[in-house]
This record gives sequence, structure tokens and C-alpha cells, in this order.
Amino acid sequence: MNRYGHVIGGVEVDSVDGKRFPTVDPWTRQSWADVALGSAPDAERAVHAARTAFDEGPWPRMSSVERGQILHRIADLIEANGEELGLADTHDMGKPIAQSVGNDIPRSAMNFRFFADHARLATAESYPMGDGFHAYSRYEPAGVVAAIAPWNFPLMMATWKVAPALAWGNTVILKPSEHSPVSGTILGRLALEAGLPPGVLNVVQGFGPSSAGEALTADRRVDRVTFTGESATGRTIARAAGGNLAGVSLELGGKGANIVFDDADLDNAVDWSMRAIFTNTGQVCLAGSRLYVQSGIYPDFLARFVEKSEAMRFGDPKDPATQLGPLSSEAHFKKVSSYLDTVAEDGGKIVTGGRGAGWSVAPTVVTGAGPNARVMREEIFGPVVTLSEFQTEGEAVAFANDTPYGLNAMVFTTDLSRAHRVAALLKAGSVWVNCFFIRDLRAPFGGAGDSGIGREGGAFSREFFTEPKAVIVQL
Repeated sequence: MNRYGHVIGGVEVDSVDGKRFPTVDPWTRQSWADVALGSAPDAERAVHAARTAFDEGPWPRMSSVERGQILHRIADLIEANGEELGLADTHDMGKPIAQSVGNDIPRSAMNFRFFADHARLATAESYPMGDGFHAYSRYEPAGVVAAIAPWNFPLMMATWKVAPALAWGNTVILKPSEHSPVSGTILGRLALEAGLPPGVLNVVQGFGPSSAGEALTADRRVDRVTFTGESATGRTIARAAGGNLAGVSLELGGKGANIVFDDADLDNAVDWSMRAIFTNTGQVCLAGSRLYVQSGIYPDFLARFVEKSEAMRFGDPKDPATQLGPLSSEAHFKKVSSYLDTVAEDGGKIVTGGRGAGWSVAPTVVTGAGPNARVMREEIFGPVVTLSEFQTEGEAVAFANDTPYGLNAMVFTTDLSRAHRVAALLKAGSVWVNCFFIRDLRAPFGGAGDSGIGREGGAFSREFFTEPKAVIVQL
């Protein structure tokens, strides 16, 4: 059994009380690793280490060039250890290895490289006042950051939070999800190997409520909290951090709308729409789970989409040919599969898919579900998509915006004017036109409504992870 601990103050350690918990491979449904189970005293140790490293250590006082060199070394080590890191995420939550190694490892390394360079190259503002005074801005590190990562992209989303926080001179406590903890400890090890000073990046394993996570978000010594996960959990974290007036960035759930107009390139729309719902076995907050197709092409689109869905290869996520693996846990399988039981009673029809072997749900296509059906309103977080017809552009926009979420949307059309017009009308933090999940790390990332608070990426991450300061000088 592989053993993984916390990384606190530059050392990998066990929990104060010695407790541990197993992490289960959802394909074999057997424990594959043994992880330190953190609690409030372990969170306390990590916050103390991070606070000391920020208040007394060299990291916030280094130049952006010096910090960037270490962050690039971390990126190098992520790439060099990509197979170990990717396999850890595959074992922990069933992500197909082609995605964990082929996509998540390069993206994780890029997060460190981008933010290392962004911090070094970013400019500040100058405000010539013209009356004997001159003003300019500075961006000082905010302090101690608690970064709480989700289970569906364990390493990639952890690095999305850790990299900018470090690049701007903060110290960090990373709490991975208890459902996918291992790559977080490996990242902590690699950061020390790269030369990151002790206490600058700490990793605390454990659970959320009444455990390590709650202790981190309620600690007055924590200056920023960044969280990705469920909307209900985000509200709890916001209340805890708000009591200390700590800044929060919350990227929460989604119920993404995918609009396909009748002038779209049909092959392109079907291919991207498949990726939008079935990548990572549908366990993506950005999933295009509500597909709206204009009536003129609806029958053809549905036929092609169902055919491709049924051709997807399910199997062992460690097999490079596997496209769809099991769901992340027994509890999550029960949640996702329970929605299948609601389809008929809400007036819909399952055209293809349904429960599979073990903890799996096959690519599932639902038609005929009304706007108030549970599969249309609630975030399923699995490989289940609804297809609905629309007639007009205005109707499509109204359907897409009929949700408490506002994370993302997609538009497929060859009409350039329509693309810009509809993108402007959609209530979403990101809109992809004729594609899905293409990212520019300079652009804002986040959601509206039940999808969260704040934006990260590029200068938006700088705003969150720093304390902007105005300096006014008499000349």
C-alpha cells in the first residue's frame, strides 16, 4: 500500500493524531493508497508554517525573476514525473489515463510557466497628476492563501490556484479533495525538490466540514481562500471566510448550455458537443449538459450524436484507448444514476445509455425533458446530456439563460454576426464559439449566479492574490 502524508513546513509528516484514510480506485473498487487524515491541529500546523514563511521568510521578498525560476523548475519536474502524477489521478478518481497524462500534465506545467512569466512581465499603472504630484500602483502579495482543489481535475486545478498565488509572492496551504488526494502530496514533494523554501507550499490532506478544510477557511491568519467545487460548499466557505473579511474566489457548479444553430458545421458541432459532455466521464463543471439544437437540423444532429455516443470505448482508465471510465466513487455513481430514474416521471426519454458495469454510467442521451425536469435544472456531473429543439435565436438564448448557474455556454454557427450577438446575450463567465474548453490563461475564468464569485486568470489572478497599493509622491 502506497503511503502519503501532509507536507508542512518543508517536511512530509503524519497527522498529529496519527489517523489515516484509504483512497479507493473506482475501477477496481479497492483501496490503492493510504493517506494521512488531517484535522484542525494539522491545519493549525500548516497555517503557522505558511504565516511564518510569509512574515519572516525570503519568498515574498524575492524578485519575480527569482520566484519565476523556481516555478519553472516545478513545471519541469511535473513534466518529468508526469506518468506518476497522471496515474495518481487515474487511480484516485477514474480519469482515463489519456486525459490525465495527455491533457492534465501539460496544462499543470503550463499553469506554473504562465504565471511565473506573467508576474515577471506584468506592468503596473502610472497616474501623472500634473500638479506637482505623481501616483503609481504596486501589487503586494496578499499573505497566506488557502487553496481548496476539486476531485475531478485534482492536479490541474490545484496548480491553477497554487501557481498564481506563489508567483505573486504568497504562501499557500493546498487542501486536495479527500476523493483524489495523492497528486497533491506528490506536488508538495516536487515543489521542495525544485527549491521552494519550507512553508511556502504546504499540503494538508483531510475532509472539509468539522475537519481540516473548515479549520483552514475559518482561520484569521488566512488572507485569501480560493475554492472550486459544489455551490452549497462554496456558500459555507464564503460565510466562514467572510467572518474574517478574507477575500474569496469561488468557482462553483454549472449547467452549461450548448446552442447549435442550423447553419453550423454539423460534423464540427457534433464532435465538440461530444467532448463538452463526455470528457472526464462528464465530471466537468463546464460540461455542456443542456444541448439546444435548431429544429431544421435536430433529427440529423440527434442521429449522429447518438451513433457517436454508442461508439465510445468504456473500460479500464489505465488503458490508453479508454475514452470513458467509471465514475469517481460509489457515492457519486449513486447520485448520477439516480437521475436516470427521474427522466420518465419528468416526461423525458432515455434514447441511449443508462447504468453500466460497476460504478459506471454509459453515455446517456435524454430527449423530451421539459424545462423544469430535474435533469434540466440540476447539475448531474456525469455523462448525461439533454437534447431539446428550438426555433428562433431569441428562444435559444432564453432557454440557455433559464438556469441559476452562469459558468459557461457554447454557440455553434457559421454566422459571425450571430456568434458575437448571442455570446453577448448569454449569462455565462465563458462562451465558446464553435469549440469547447479552449483556454487563454490571460482571460477571466469564473461564473455568475450559483456558479461562483470572482474571476481568476492573468491580471484577474493578480487582483485576487495581491493587495493593490496606491503610492502618491510629491515631486
